[in-house]
Amino acid sequence: MRQRNRRKQHAEGRESNDRWMITYADLITLLLIFFVIMYAMSSLDVQKYKIVTGSLSETFRSGIPVLEGGDGILESQQETENSGSTNSQDNGTGSEAAGTANAGEAAQPPSSRELAFKEQEAKLASLMGVITKYVEDNNLGDQIFVADKPQGIAITLSDRFLFDAGKAELKAPAFPALRQLSGLFRGIGASISIEGHTDNTPVSVGSRYNDNWELSGARALSILRFFLDNEGLDPDTFQYAGYADTRPAADNTTLLGKQKNRRVELIVLRQLQDEE
Repeated sequence: MRQRNRRKQHAEGRESNDRWMITYADLITLLLIFFVIMYAMSSLDVQKYKIVTGSLSETFRSGIPVLEGGDGILESQQETENSGSTNSQDNGTGSEAAGTANAGEAAQPPSSRELAFKEQEAKLASLMGVITKYVEDNNLGDQIFVADKPQGIAITLSDRFLFDAGKAELKAPAFPALRQLSGLFRGIGASISIEGHTDNTPVSVGSRYNDNWELSGARALSILRFFLDNEGLDPDTFQYAGYADTRPAADNTTLLGKQKNRRVELIVLRQLQDEE
């Protein structure tokens, strides 16, 4: 009898000592469930979540019971989709209205600077037409060339028309054409660049100019002086430069190419002058 009681006490003692394992197993199970729930929440489909929450909100607002109404969430989801379709149509109408508004804004009158550019372009087109007609009427097609370039209207004058060989003093036959140009330049509202060019032949021995740089610059300056001193044009309108033979218009290995390279270009620039 005593032996049986001892065995019973020993078994109860061992059983009471092992109870912590049950608590530990429960804790591990709960932690596993917790992490599974956290993982499920981290991979939540945001789009479906928005649909479900929106459907629930719509159901609660409309008073449709989830259990008794038959369709419940599905019906609310359908209503949400229909509402989205309606909103899309409304947005389309709104886009058309916005487009109309934008068109109204685009139809606003141009700024004063835009008007000034348009006015200048009209003047440049008129300038090119007048010079072209003058050249044709006076048979100067082989000595004066007019071209519409990206930087502006370029008027190219042959050196034979303007100067004697190796010199920078203007010849009298060039005066009528330069006077005609000065009248067109007056009030044009654009800067005019006077650029002298030569071929690659060095200046002759005994020339008053050391090289083609000085000769090309002096020729450009002679035309500038004519416009300022003889015609009284505004000096702020002009700029001049000499490029020697660094910007050839033709091949310098032929006589015809050399002749084309000896020139002065008057470029009416596509650039409004800065207004004070």
